[in-house]
Amino acid sequence: MSFSKFTMRRIPSSSFTSISHRSISSRASTMRPLTVESLNPSILKVEYAVRGELAIKAEEYRNKLKEPNHGLPFDRVISSNIGNPQQIGLDQRPITFVRQIGALMDYPELEKLAPNAFPKDVIARAQELRSEIGSIGAYSHSQGVPIIRKHVAQFIEQRDGFPSDPNHIFLTAGASAGVSLLISMLISDRKAGILIPIPQYPLYTATIAQYDGTPIPYYLDGTAGWSTSINEIESALEIAYKQGINPRALVVINPGNPTGALLEESIQEELVRLCEEHSLVLLADEVYQNNLHKRSTHPFTSFKKIVSRLKSPIPLISFHSISKGVMGECGRRGGYFECTNFSSDIRALMYKMASVGLCPPLQGQIAVDTLVRPPQEGEESYQLWKSETDTIHQALAERTHVMAERLNKLPGISCVDSPGALYLFPQISLSDKAIEAAEKAGKQPDTFYALALLDKTGICVVPGSGFGQRQGHWHYRLTCLCPGVDEYVGKLEKFHTEWIKQYGK
Repeated sequence: MSFSKFTMRRIPSSSFTSISHRSISSRASTMRPLTVESLNPSILKVEYAVRGELAIKAEEYRNKLKEPNHGLPFDRVISSNIGNPQQIGLDQRPITFVRQIGALMDYPELEKLAPNAFPKDVIARAQELRSEIGSIGAYSHSQGVPIIRKHVAQFIEQRDGFPSDPNHIFLTAGASAGVSLLISMLISDRKAGILIPIPQYPLYTATIAQYDGTPIPYYLDGTAGWSTSINEIESALEIAYKQGINPRALVVINPGNPTGALLEESIQEELVRLCEEHSLVLLADEVYQNNLHKRSTHPFTSFKKIVSRLKSPIPLISFHSISKGVMGECGRRGGYFECTNFSSDIRALMYKMASVGLCPPLQGQIAVDTLVRPPQEGEESYQLWKSETDTIHQALAERTHVMAERLNKLPGISCVDSPGALYLFPQISLSDKAIEAAEKAGKQPDTFYALALLDKTGICVVPGSGFGQRQGHWHYRLTCLCPGVDEYVGKLEKFHTEWIKQYGK
């Protein structure tokens, strides 16, 4: 059809402009504003206490301290709310081996510009990785650099004594990214339930809320070292079934966060059998496996080892991270998860979902390589690496023990001396007077306590209500990363003594 068949009438430009403006003005006048209520309702249920109210107020205080006459009763904010070892104020030194390899991967010319600044094994390692990766400014394979996945598999085989397949390993932007991916896949509708320990790391409740699933809480026993009870999990399952909830997965954090508890192998075996009985996927959060303060009496055993030894068919996902251990490279965002007993079609779906994000950060992947392949005895970097890691392990163990011992001497405080992880989770007894004051302030009692602690001392902790706790029990979580433990615990002791005077036991 040609244009010759049409007769076009010219419209004056002034008329067109007038019509356009009227039309836009009309639409604008009827346009509804974007409001919180108009957003995805699932995100309104997401809560993440570790960076919640206390952390926000601590940051306000940190900025106020920069003023000449700030008027605060402390001279620094101590961020004891999050396991972030290298943050300002905690100042854990990075591992030299990790940073040297990272530097050479970022800027290969350093080999020529500073030929004597790097040990020979570091240069060889960087060259090996570059030959596989090329520039770290390019995307990698969405599942992660193949040679690094191969090294992760070798690490798992050496640790557990059972085979590991590099094709079953996904490198991730920290363990959190892997947790989010798996939970998003497991939640098919609102009746899909995920069993989570209480207290738990709030990543789990936040992610379950984000994908509109249902958390199924099972309580750990604070009177028995935060032990895991099979009976407690079975009771939680029974309640879930009666409510029409379909349990899909069991989350186990080992060593525990926030509790630091370490599971015995006999309990791990029972948990695997329970997953078999109820057709559950086991999500094993093992990011603190290298944070063991009592290695001779409390060794770590992975769930991969247990599942392999039992020849169990349960689907298992095991998570690890560079953010914890002694590396503390939180900002690099590196981690991995291993799939055990998953079919190839489900792994293909995992790969598809991972591909949406293109790839994990390359510097995070490179740090994972140093996590699973540290210097070996006889190599040039080994002695410095061993000295640095031993020093960090010793400091964490000593701080944990000193803090637990001194907190337990305070009236109304009970604290488990954790064998693992980076935290303590003391229980605090709060008087009726304190609870009434909290209610008047519109706060949970442990949040009220934690806010007062921050106001008086500058110490930022996380209230137990942010992790979950039994009705009528109150806690807070604090890290064992703070240097100057005597001064730090002294402030906790002084505050609690004054609190008792004001509110009673």
